Parts: sequence; C-alpha cells; structure tokens
Amino acid sequence: MAAKKKTAAKKSAKKSAKKSTKKAKKPAKKAAPKKAAKKAAKKKTGAKRKPNAAFMKALTPSASLAAVVGSAPLPRTEVTKKLWAYIKKNGLQDSKNRRNINADDKLKEVFGGKKTVSMFEMTKLVAGHLK
Repeated sequence: MAAKKKTAAKKSAKKSAKKSTKKAKKPAKKAAPKKAAKKAAKKKTGAKRKPNAAFMKALTPSASLAAVVGSAPLPRTEVTKKLWAYIKKNGLQDSKNRRNINADDKLKEVFGGKKTVSMFEMTKLVAGHLK
C-alpha cells in the first residue's frame, strides 16, 4: 500500500509541475478607453455670421399678399414673420395637425384658392407673390 501512495503522490506532483509549466492563459484584453474626440471646429474670433443678401433684399408683395403683410417692400424673412403673426392672431393654424394652415378669405387669394396648406407649401406659394 505504501508503494501505491508513493506512486499516487508522484503522479500528483507531475500534474502540478505540468500545470505550472503550461502557458497561463492571458485574461481577455479590456477595451482601451476611448479618447475624447478633438473638437474639429476652432473657436471663432468673435465675428458674427453675415446674413445672406438674397434673404435681406426688400421685395414688393403683390396686392393679395399686401392685404395681409402690408404694401411696403420687405425682406422674405419679414414677410414670413408677418404671415405667422397674422396666422396666430386669427387662429388659422389647424388644431390637430399644427403644420397645416386653414386659410381665411385673405389667405385663400395668396394660397391660390386652397383651403388648407402645409407650412412648407405656404412659403413656396408666398414666393410667387414677391417681386
């Protein structure tokens, strides 16, 4: 029996020796922390953005558009602002779909007789009334 114990002890010693000589598995590499993205845009030197000259050019509204925004020459941006002021003042924006405008008698002339137009279509239709 003593011989069996010795051989068993030798085998276990050999196994532990093999384990120590085997290459240890490296733990999985952790993802490298992402570096903070460099800002692509440089700081501006305080110069303000110039408005586009085409938007700032004063245009004369047609007679039907003048009934809503006035007859004085205005830039496109001001025409749009005055139109929205008129729409909100008279409650012409659709209550369910806020993108749509329900035209009254004055706006029907501007919108080419359409009863309802979307806000995007409105700017297209108004552009035809500016010279």
